[in-house]
Amino acid sequence: MKTRPYFLLPLLLACAVPAFAQQPPLPEWDQLTPAQRETLIAPMRDRWNASPDHRQRMYDHARGWQQMSPEQRMQARRGMHRFQNMSPQQQREARALFSKMRTMDKAQREQLREQWHRMTPEQRQQWMEANPPPPRDR
Repeated sequence: MKTRPYFLLPLLLACAVPAFAQQPPLPEWDQLTPAQRETLIAPMRDRWNASPDHRQRMYDHARGWQQMSPEQRMQARRGMHRFQNMSPQQQREARALFSKMRTMDKAQREQLREQWHRMTPEQRQQWMEANPPPPRDR
């Protein structure tokens, strides 16, 4: 029986990891070089300059994000990730539901959520026709 050098596997895997994964962690913002800061800021500056009609929304979004607790930010990230993995139809439904629920109190939101889960696909389609999602602004 031929023995295999399994002790070499970690070494081989370490060599196969991309170079960026082996770099030391980046420092706090104040310790970044001007070039590193520019790399981070440039995409936002480009988006800001390219979208004058959306600047207020971007600014309000950034202010709202700063006011969130770390737990709220984590929940928002999970929600964004979940939304990105939805089908286009599910995204339309989610936008319509979110838009409608923004105008409701907690009890009304819970009632709509329960109602939605009991609806048939045909009933959901009728609800969507009566409550279309707002136009996308991106």
